[in-house]
Amino acid sequence: MFKKILKGGHRKPSKSDSTENYAFGPPGSHNPGSVVVNHASRPVLSAPEQNSSPSAPIAPPPLSTAAVEPLPLLRDVPVSERQSLFLRKLQICSYQLDFTNMLKTVREKEVKRRTLLELVDFFQSGSGKITEVCQEEMIKMVAINIFRCLPPASHENTGQEVTDPEEEETHLDPSWPHLQLVYELLLRYVVSSDTDTKVAKRYIDHSFVLKLIDLFDSEDPREREYLKTILHRIYGKFMVHRPFIRKAINNIFYRFIYETERYNGIGELLEILGSIINGFALPMKEEHKLFLARALIPLHKPKPVATYHHQLSYCVTQFVEKDYKLADTVIRGLLKYWPVTNCQKEVLFLGELEEVLEATQSAEFQRCMVPLFRQIARCLNSPHFQVSERALFFWNNEHIVGLIAQNRHVVLPLIFEALEKNILGHWNQAVHGLTVNVRKMFMEVDAELFEECRRQYEEKTAGAREVEDQREMTWKRLADVAGEREGGNLVAV
Repeated sequence: MFKKILKGGHRKPSKSDSTENYAFGPPGSHNPGSVVVNHASRPVLSAPEQNSSPSAPIAPPPLSTAAVEPLPLLRDVPVSERQSLFLRKLQICSYQLDFTNMLKTVREKEVKRRTLLELVDFFQSGSGKITEVCQEEMIKMVAINIFRCLPPASHENTGQEVTDPEEEETHLDPSWPHLQLVYELLLRYVVSSDTDTKVAKRYIDHSFVLKLIDLFDSEDPREREYLKTILHRIYGKFMVHRPFIRKAINNIFYRFIYETERYNGIGELLEILGSIINGFALPMKEEHKLFLARALIPLHKPKPVATYHHQLSYCVTQFVEKDYKLADTVIRGLLKYWPVTNCQKEVLFLGELEEVLEATQSAEFQRCMVPLFRQIARCLNSPHFQVSERALFFWNNEHIVGLIAQNRHVVLPLIFEALEKNILGHWNQAVHGLTVNVRKMFMEVDAELFEECRRQYEEKTAGAREVEDQREMTWKRLADVAGEREGGNLVAV
């Protein structure tokens, strides 16, 4: 089966795929099994060679200065000659040039740039359909240009220590002025109404899509933005690729979570998934629920979660809004990966938790409220004022306050001690004021329950004080006995 996938085999879409209501449209603003091909420092697993596949590795033609010559414009030649001229222009664009030295082959670079720009304009203007042969050659040209080994990250093969991804300098590809036009051409081809999906899927096959997904590890954010838009459009237009794309993204997440914790395009992939999840048909398939439990929730574990948490939170909340019964699974998953020493991460988790609770119904809330409010009680007493303050903000949300009020007999005993400790001794004045407001709210909702919790707290405090007094008396007696023995020994000597 895996070999069939690598060979770009296709299957007819299942009924469940065809009923998936896909939310079409770019996930973000656009500015004009795995084959690892994206890192020079990683072992490369190449797919079996396929002479018929345009996405198979293609050796670029040798650079000849005479070959890279400007050609007449497509609009200046008769319609009958445009297809052959189009192929010649694709050949010019298939030459790979050295962009590490900007003073080298300057004329050839300019000819290639102008040719790519003309091809993009040709597609954008809708001047006419291109033949199947031209489509195949164009995808080959795109593959030659974009499928390349990405440079190793600064922490790889350099002897440097691994640093925080947020603190690393962004690597901008010097060849981007040409790559951008290649990506723009591919995007125009995919979104064009003249592009026949049945024909295009022969060239934009599983192998091509897989290599495209691997490029999301590029350090250049401009490239990842184009990849995000193109992959999103492919998912919307090529129904046959949908299960394959989801599985490929799933595998990247697994490798990121359990092996490397290093991948540049997690946020962009999650943005695509946000639109995909929004289009899932109901009732939700078991495959999607497993993806939530095995991939999305464990994505809260890696250290660089802050770099993609906004997109991750959106995806998780989409699941709960689609199927409210998943709220218990999500909340318990968040509690499982709750940070212990990272306060900034706790603030992110509390924000996500509020969004999930806002979509949670009473039955699911009751299933997880005991472990949930034990954790919230610990957050209320956090010495980091942002954590404590963010937890207290839950009581500004009307839906959450309603859930708490319905289950106050369980919730208040769990957090009463934390509230009292904040009032008695929290160093931050803002936290102290918010705690007083929450305490007053409980008192107004159910004064009898509040007094019962206060009585139990006072009894517990008195009992703890008594135990502490007994401990001190025991230590005092032990010290006295030790002193008597020491004195007796001195007399005997």
